[in-house]
Amino acid sequence: MKHVKKLLGLLLALTLSLTLCLPAFAVSGTNNNGGSITINDAVEGHTYKAYQIFVLESYNTEADGNGAYAYKANSVWEPWLKQQTQYVNIDAQGYVTWGQNADAAAFAKAALAHAEDARISPTATKTAPAPATGAQYSTVTFTGLNLGYYLVDTTLGTLCSLDTTAPSVEMFEKNEPPHINKQVKEDSTGNWGEENTAEIGDTVEFKTTISAKMGAESYVLHDAMSAGLTLDPDSITVANLTKGNDANSGDYHVVTTGLNDGCTFEVHFHQSYLDTITADTSIVVTYKAVVNENAVVHPSGNPNGTKLEYGDENNTKVTPPDETKTYTFKVDVVKTDDKNKVLDGVQFKLYDAKTGGNEIALVKVSNGVYRLAKDGENGVEYITTVNGQLEIKGFDANTNYYLEETKAPDGYHKLAERVEIAVKEANLEASVSNDTWQSGGVHVVNTPGKELPSTGGMGTALFYIGGGVLVVGAAALFVLKKRKDTGK
Repeated sequence: MKHVKKLLGLLLALTLSLTLCLPAFAVSGTNNNGGSITINDAVEGHTYKAYQIFVLESYNTEADGNGAYAYKANSVWEPWLKQQTQYVNIDAQGYVTWGQNADAAAFAKAALAHAEDARISPTATKTAPAPATGAQYSTVTFTGLNLGYYLVDTTLGTLCSLDTTAPSVEMFEKNEPPHINKQVKEDSTGNWGEENTAEIGDTVEFKTTISAKMGAESYVLHDAMSAGLTLDPDSITVANLTKGNDANSGDYHVVTTGLNDGCTFEVHFHQSYLDTITADTSIVVTYKAVVNENAVVHPSGNPNGTKLEYGDENNTKVTPPDETKTYTFKVDVVKTDDKNKVLDGVQFKLYDAKTGGNEIALVKVSNGVYRLAKDGENGVEYITTVNGQLEIKGFDANTNYYLEETKAPDGYHKLAERVEIAVKEANLEASVSNDTWQSGGVHVVNTPGKELPSTGGMGTALFYIGGGVLVVGAAALFVLKKRKDTGK
């Protein structure tokens, strides 16, 4: 029996070493209310719960004797404990021994799951206060505890079994809250970052990396897309995990309907998967969206925000949100004569090449305002100016486009070649005042034609005029001569 008790003590010590807690033992004690648990490096705002699973009837330490410990089941836990023969054994007198090769971490998880399912109230609960000035973490202390074997759970996900036979136990919070990193892919470089540029109709790739911690509980990823982005729900995947249809299949499932928290979609990670996380783990979620007709133009961006909800159902926490922005741009086109006066009556088409290439479909937003079309949309036959001006929205950055004039204003020469639109990472905005182009934008000039002289026409007219003069002169001479003869 002496060897069995020593083995029990060693197994309990192993239980502690397999968890995130490092308890320190005192010399002696009895089963009274003199026990305490001190949690150092506690994270502000997180809740810590202590459950007494076993009662310590009596004990002596290695220093005092042979390190013998007599445990019995807490009556609230006893029915469940008697079923956990892979972890513990309870003899006819109610004394508890640890199962051979039993996994302490697995027992802690199973015990916590039972506490939640059976709605077992914790023996003690405390929320970590704000740390002292200049400190990063705070301290949580449970006092007045009966001596025994305790399970400590936190909303950080720490699962820690410990005993208080010292009678005081000190532990250190080794977990950190999970955090997320949201990125978007810039298609021109293939690089991932906090922002990208795209044109209306482009498909944009997103990636959220969750830094998951051991003891993870109830992870739910929330993602909210702005009005200018349309989610492709079939594109949502989690690397190396199996997607299920609901909470009863796979490692996770996706929810895209019935959400009332402003989110576009949620990824629910199943506890059966989270329980397999035994070390810091990166969970990578990828998905796609299309830049749509509601996209705002630079300098405003089209945001996509993500946050992670975690912790037990009675005390959930949410990580600070992380966000990316997708930018698109606009171009002002001003059509003038050679004196910079605006002209109407012109028609354009837009292409992706200086010659040949593909026509880019444009959709009319309002008079003089157009945007790039999405896949499946039919564009207008041509675009035309209003008060000599055009606005075209939805361009990608660092791209070249080309305007072809298909009809010039009446009396003006049509352009001989396409006009280049070189979009950088800014809008091409024009200034027009008093119907006169001042600066900026894409300035397109038409030259007016002049009426040509008529060949040979003026010579005939001179003959007619000369003949008329001669006739009039002859008539005048005749009248004068007649009067003169009458005067005789």
